[in-house]
Amino acid sequence: MVDFTLTDEQKNLREVAHDFAEKEMRPVAWEYDRDSVWPENVIKKAWEVGLMNNHIPEEYGGVGLGYLDGCVIEEELAWGCSGIQTSVGCNGLATAPLILGGSHELKKEYLGRLTEAPLLASFCLTEPDAGSDVSGMKTTAVKKGDKWVINGSKCFITNGSHANFYTVYAKTDKDAGHRGISAFIVPRDAGVVVDKKEDKMGQRASNTATISFNDVEIPADHLIGEENKGFKLAMMTLDRTRPGVAAMATGIARAAMEFAIDYSKERVQFGVPIAMHQAIQFIIADMATEVEASRLLTWKAAFQLDNGERNTLVSSHAKRFAADTAMRVATDAVQVYGGYGFIKEYPVEKLMRDAKIMQLYEGTAQIQRLVIARETLLPRRAETPAAATA
Repeated sequence: MVDFTLTDEQKNLREVAHDFAEKEMRPVAWEYDRDSVWPENVIKKAWEVGLMNNHIPEEYGGVGLGYLDGCVIEEELAWGCSGIQTSVGCNGLATAPLILGGSHELKKEYLGRLTEAPLLASFCLTEPDAGSDVSGMKTTAVKKGDKWVINGSKCFITNGSHANFYTVYAKTDKDAGHRGISAFIVPRDAGVVVDKKEDKMGQRASNTATISFNDVEIPADHLIGEENKGFKLAMMTLDRTRPGVAAMATGIARAAMEFAIDYSKERVQFGVPIAMHQAIQFIIADMATEVEASRLLTWKAAFQLDNGERNTLVSSHAKRFAADTAMRVATDAVQVYGGYGFIKEYPVEKLMRDAKIMQLYEGTAQIQRLVIARETLLPRRAETPAAATA
């Protein structure tokens, strides 16, 4: 039997997350966006109430929640403010490769840091000349004795200015393309340099930075998994984190829809609330359908992970559809507000700017379509995550 009913525990998680979003995020979201304020106080509170690091296994101090549990939380927090949620949730992306491929000692040290204090970690894959084309990265890691020496630069790094450590991808075989990439844990105090903080169009309460590694030395045992197997690790990571991005996009879309609904009931034109006009009703109806469909795709992608199934196709479906939905619904919400929607004093302007990045990070909408086309035209046999790493 197919059952989309959340368990009592999941309902409780949603209630806790929604309450936090409503009381701690919404009251400051538009101010923090306007002034690009780093939400350190909100991050600390999120850590204190257990809304961070929920995928870390119990063995390393976490609560070991499932992926569907995480998506339920992420939708609510993104409903509150997707910019703040991006910073709150980034540890999940940064630690996924470590959980998948790291040694027990690495996990104990670095996952333990995040569960013992409200610290942050960053995922470092993108470079100025290597975005969607990961194989074009120029950052290198060279083995010298019992150390790795890393040189290069990474851009668009979430929480880059504030991270305690970084999950860094670098070329260990410069001539092997994507088959020559490895993953490493690099502590901040090894000499990581923050070059600049980006001034962004949306999600302005999150920190996005360019960072560099200039002869940064790390112990040899800070390699995650096997040498030259980092690309596969990165792809497995994105399969696991894209449902969370889809959940965030769903939260943005839901927030925009709710604002549009409320405004349409209050705004009077031609003698009646504009919600009485069929043109507005059709816009709202399309919003409601697309938000619902986004959530269901997101939950399916997370459900497959929780059940040990390969979810590459469905996670790309979810990420692509939910991100496009967030942009479309937010844009339509501005339309419902009319001229007021274009004014910063009104809330939907921020949501429209926030929604755009959902079509870009963790694989652009076009990259998702490439994945979907490949998986649809040349489907691979179903395999478990365990088999995929063999």
